[in-house]
Amino acid sequence: MRAGRRAACLGLLAATLLVACDALPAPTPSGCPTAAPTAGEATEILDGVTTAVVETSLGTFTLTLNPGAAPIASANFVALAECGFYNGLTFHRVLSGFVIQAGDPNTRQSQDDFEGLGSSGPGYGFAIELPPDGLNYDPYTVAMANTGEPDSNGSQFFIALSDLNARLDRTYTIFGLVTEGREVVDAIGQVEVTGVTGVPVDPVVIRSIEIPIAESTPS
Repeated sequence: MRAGRRAACLGLLAATLLVACDALPAPTPSGCPTAAPTAGEATEILDGVTTAVVETSLGTFTLTLNPGAAPIASANFVALAECGFYNGLTFHRVLSGFVIQAGDPNTRQSQDDFEGLGSSGPGYGFAIELPPDGLNYDPYTVAMANTGEPDSNGSQFFIALSDLNARLDRTYTIFGLVTEGREVVDAIGQVEVTGVTGVPVDPVVIRSIEIPIAESTPS
């Protein structure tokens, strides 16, 4: 989804809330990337990596990455997860039957509906990797939020709660699919919210994201 400045986003309801507003500065954990990975760096980051295990305050779910379709977005997500960037952030946008969205670092300090909510990222952007033919916005798809500008992928991502193929244009990078713990995603999508952007009344917090590394098989 796209994340825009609050004044711009308030009028954008369900169909366009997959937008990421213009990035604003926000605290970032030390040791986190300061730029998106290059193609070569992405290959190294993703070596032995196929999944990410997301522990939230409502339970744990696993997403399977799709580096073939989005190598930079996949590697960037892994790099941010490994440095603890997502720890303590919330699902700040919950729209029942549509999406849940997270990844704004400002939600580490404030979990309410505040000015600028959904407007921040990791401090850099990178190119939108358009989904290839045959890869669709099906239920439990994980995709990047963006502003609609060419280099506006960052840290915010959303998970589809239903078939969104008729509701979204194909400008959101698909980098994964929730393959385990879908009931947790469903539960997040059903929490009580307030405000036009769907801020949960009781914050849903990402406690950690673990990146399992597959052991290499001896030759």
